[in-house]
Amino acid sequence: MALEQYENEDYRIQEKFKQKTWNEIRTNDSWAIFKIMSEFVNGYEAMGRIGPCVSIFGSARTKPEDKYYLLAEKIAYKISKGGYGVITGGGPGIMEAGNKGAHYGGGTSVGLNIDLPFEQHFNPYIDRDKNLNFDYFFVRKVMFVKYSQGFVVMPGGFGTLDELFEAITLIQTKKIAKFPIILVGTEFWSGLMDWVKTVLLEKFNNVSSHDLDLFTIVDNEDQVLEALDNFYKKYNLSPNF
Repeated sequence: MALEQYENEDYRIQEKFKQKTWNEIRTNDSWAIFKIMSEFVNGYEAMGRIGPCVSIFGSARTKPEDKYYLLAEKIAYKISKGGYGVITGGGPGIMEAGNKGAHYGGGTSVGLNIDLPFEQHFNPYIDRDKNLNFDYFFVRKVMFVKYSQGFVVMPGGFGTLDELFEAITLIQTKKIAKFPIILVGTEFWSGLMDWVKTVLLEKFNNVSSHDLDLFTIVDNEDQVLEALDNFYKKYNLSPNF
């Protein structure tokens, strides 16, 4: 990280401790509310027209030669051939692979970009009219959940884990209807899921045993499509995978 960024971070922390007048607070918060509202309105208007889609999550740092990049591309291609669009975070890495597979599969390719100081830049495989930009993570996350008929979660970092556990929590608490959550890569996910089972469930009893049924772990594109297909058939839906 550059020295300027360190200095900027210090400045931002110090600003949080400054006492502000009521007029300053009211003015700043009022304008923020309008910006948040505009992001929701623009997102709803654009996403409401995309049709059924599956979201693909994963690391922005994954290189094009990585096995998970190539696998994400294959998964997205097959999903698009089944008549479903693909939504990603719009950036590089796994997100690019997802949009690339959808693009070459002839399906809808959606990118929900977030304004970040590093890593994030939109990839060239997003449909021109479906490249949305957000300043607020929470608005962007609403779009993922509201307009996806399934989550495919590839290996990733904190952002990927954030999306995964938010989706699980919303389904667990019945704030949203259940949809398939598919984790790709036993090698990557097994340690975390062993911890969920042995620590959260068995040792501390912080989750229920049926919560472990909210997600599936697979290793290849055919298993992803099978998991999606099994879920849709269970609820008498027909995605044509």
